[in-house]
Amino acid sequence: MKKVLILISMLQFAVVANAQFGVNVGISALKFTGDVGEKNNSNFFSDTRLGCNIGVDYRIGKILGINLNGIYGTLQGTDNSTDSHRNFKSTVFGGELNVFAFFDKIGGKEREVAPFISAGLGYLVFDPYGDLRNGNGTSYVYWSDGSIRNLTESKANDPLAQTLKRDYNYETQLTDTVANYGRSCLYLPINVGAKFQIGFRTSFRLSINYNLAFSDYMDNYKSGGNDSWMGANASINVHLGKKPKDIYSDIDFTALDHSDYDKDGVQDVSDRCLGTPAAVKVDGHGCPLDDDNDDIPDYLDKEPNSKRGAKVDGAGVTINEEDYAHRQLEWDSTAVERSEGFNTMPSLAYLKKVETKSKEIKEKSGKTISIPKELKGADLNNDGHITASEITKTIDAFFEGDAGFTVERINRLIDFFFEQ
Repeated sequence: MKKVLILISMLQFAVVANAQFGVNVGISALKFTGDVGEKNNSNFFSDTRLGCNIGVDYRIGKILGINLNGIYGTLQGTDNSTDSHRNFKSTVFGGELNVFAFFDKIGGKEREVAPFISAGLGYLVFDPYGDLRNGNGTSYVYWSDGSIRNLTESKANDPLAQTLKRDYNYETQLTDTVANYGRSCLYLPINVGAKFQIGFRTSFRLSINYNLAFSDYMDNYKSGGNDSWMGANASINVHLGKKPKDIYSDIDFTALDHSDYDKDGVQDVSDRCLGTPAAVKVDGHGCPLDDDNDDIPDYLDKEPNSKRGAKVDGAGVTINEEDYAHRQLEWDSTAVERSEGFNTMPSLAYLKKVETKSKEIKEKSGKTISIPKELKGADLNNDGHITASEITKTIDAFFEGDAGFTVERINRLIDFFFEQ
């Protein structure tokens, strides 16, 4: 009885301690599969009896869960063969702790129908009784012809013996004359079933279970193996915890619709130029003003009144097309000359010669080229320009095992050196 009270206390603790839990209530069909009943020539389910259960369960993540369950019911077995007429009936009650694996949330969206499995450890109290006498207290005597009499079978008693009928009143507590066995035991419950989501935070569960007892005396008959029973269960589970929090519940979508990240007076949903610097005047689309339409915003334009259609540089300054074409031609021809010369004489001295000439042309033209992101690792002094010495150091580092540059990237680096 002390162990039962401990189980009840555990159940109460689970209800109080868990803010998120489910309550389940169900009924079961219980079939004893121990020693008594093996020699029953009736159908397999003739000794099936009802049981019920009530418990709480708690989900741990998407798959695992734990369950504390109390059970109550009846187990019964009957032998009615010519060589065995044992019978018993026992009221059983106890509790079990199970670990569940649910498969209803795999893949993100909760499934309306999904399987589950569980296994655990339980504690059961039983007390087998037998139907050994009729209502008058007369003991049943089973004769070889299948009848039940009040006297032992013999020719002399044949005319004297009265025929009796079982009243199926299990009046006698069964005991073993040799062993004083305990009337409680641990057991292992294994459960397989399906969960059906029916809405309103409620699910319906159907399952079958197998329970292996650590005792061979549940039917008061020891025959070398532990007793067991099977069950088919139908239950309702109601989730009473807090409703799962919506991941978007803390987001104010109304505020997002009216947000203005760059504070330019144009809401982000309509702003075509997000990130405009503070205090810069913008048009109705949130883009900086460009009065001369040269694609250089006024706040960056060093020549804010360029002629319509004029070609400008990155600062918005008009480009002299004749000078630009001449410098470009000079630049391109020099680049070809440098490239061909390097292929003929690939040396540091030649690279330095190219570097000197390149600086002279750059000073005349004012043209600059930004170093591509993938080649910036070769700009060792971070001055925005690749030098001949930086080329050679990068190549040396490659042969020393530096993984920063591959052969292909070094070739692109050399090409860029001639272009800059």
